[in-house]
Amino acid sequence: MVIVMKAGARQEEIQAVLERIKELGYTPHVISGVERTVIGAVGDERGKGVLQTLETKDGVESVVPILKPYKLASTEIKRERTVIRVGENVEIGGDRLCIMAGPCSVEGEGQVLEVAHAVKAAGAHMLRGGAYKPRTSPYTFQGMEEKGLKLLAKAREETGLPFITEVMDTSQVDLVEEYADILQIGTRNVQNFALLKRVGKCRKPVFLKRGLASTINEWLMSAEYILSEGNPDVILCERGIRTFETATRNTMDLSAVPVLKELTHLPVILDPSHGTGVRRFVPPLAFASVAVGADGVMVEVHNDPDHAWSDGPQSLDLPMFQELMTKMKPFADAAGRSL
Repeated sequence: MVIVMKAGARQEEIQAVLERIKELGYTPHVISGVERTVIGAVGDERGKGVLQTLETKDGVESVVPILKPYKLASTEIKRERTVIRVGENVEIGGDRLCIMAGPCSVEGEGQVLEVAHAVKAAGAHMLRGGAYKPRTSPYTFQGMEEKGLKLLAKAREETGLPFITEVMDTSQVDLVEEYADILQIGTRNVQNFALLKRVGKCRKPVFLKRGLASTINEWLMSAEYILSEGNPDVILCERGIRTFETATRNTMDLSAVPVLKELTHLPVILDPSHGTGVRRFVPPLAFASVAVGADGVMVEVHNDPDHAWSDGPQSLDLPMFQELMTKMKPFADAAGRSL
């Protein structure tokens, strides 16, 4: 249920409503708008009728049921777009596109520093890089772990780029949160509910990739797990889904962007590297992502992709990324966004 407070409702009236929601066994989530405050009451829907009695409380304008199964992620509870701020200069979900770029895996100091400086010079806003790597085969490179996190932190120190990296298990959350600016939940963990709940207690934003075969509804329900634990800063990432098509590694679902813009207030980033798995297809899909209204793109970039330890075939080299950034500007302009 959504409790809409009257414009100008006093703080003591809001507090009284919050306390009553808790007494009824629900968890309140406060959303402060420009003109009024909205409170989401989340809990067992079987007792939602009792929440209707809150309409008699001072300062309450109305009590409205939320029809979507995902409550806090829905535009029914929050009409304004969520804008997530990272560091001093990065915004995700605002008028400016957010470009995240870097290697699939951190392979060493020279590699990650060279790539970080190059993508920063080309105009990227965040560095991406994997320290923990979920791989299909147990015999392939699994990541440099904490050493990789330290190298990403060094790259941030030298370039000023905040970084995003994946966390794969609840046991890794504290360590990754200590280093990273954004914690990524990869496609294989989109329904790892214990991990979703754990990152929901973090103070850092969470980047939630779509599952290989997740519907949009299932994906948003995964976001709901994070939001319901108290972390409001969730970023959705469409990274391609598994279909019958074999010409590309995955099928990039561009239609997910306008659908999500109707259903949720959360920012949406697209990942054309995983969405295609083919280097030459990454730039056109990045441009298309901007054209359909994405809030940014995540691109894999490597200084020597033909010898990368993971995902080399889908990684751009440094000149290709520079060209991509140059050619993206007119698409951003047409979409009413800036780079």
